[in-house]
Amino acid sequence: MNPNVVRQQHSDDPQQPELLRVCRIGRAQGLKGEVTVQSFTDEPEYRFAAGSVLYARDGSEEYVVEHARTFKNRWIIKFESIENRDDAEAANGTELYGEADDSEDMLEEDAWYPKDLIGLEVRLAPDNGLGLPEGQVVGKVVDVLDGFQSLLKVRLANPVRDAETGEATGTSALVPFVEALVPDIDLDERYLTIDPPGGLIPGL
Repeated sequence: MNPNVVRQQHSDDPQQPELLRVCRIGRAQGLKGEVTVQSFTDEPEYRFAAGSVLYARDGSEEYVVEHARTFKNRWIIKFESIENRDDAEAANGTELYGEADDSEDMLEEDAWYPKDLIGLEVRLAPDNGLGLPEGQVVGKVVDVLDGFQSLLKVRLANPVRDAETGEATGTSALVPFVEALVPDIDLDERYLTIDPPGGLIPGL
């Protein structure tokens, strides 16, 4: 498996707990109702496929994708309900949301939302390369950092302290979110395991 983070931002609207922010409509493109969008999803081909349904923030209005294309690294979308330039200009600034993927399907695909990972206890994996006890608590995931490769920011349970002053000098570590280093994730029990190489985790 190859774990990956679905970096969509979860709506903070308590009435729509299963909607994820996908994009914000920008300027009108041409005269036929196309609009540019600012994308917040790592799955634009999926979210912007013809027939896909997106929703206004309160869920009361649907935006069905008629077609989509890219131009100079920008997505341009025609929604069925936006028929002309006037409609497109009126929609400028509207944020659209999509339904969250089924959690069971995501588990099978090893895809994770950052909100699922933050707060998980970090433990050492069985037979870890450091030769340390299985299940030893390393810390807790406090953030998921995006970039070329996703990184888990782990707040250490036992910070490294300066021998003279006693002040904490190493309070966190960044763990690449790849299967080799993060072999198991258990959302029910609220923990994940890591098998870090020497030097990755301060103090281990």
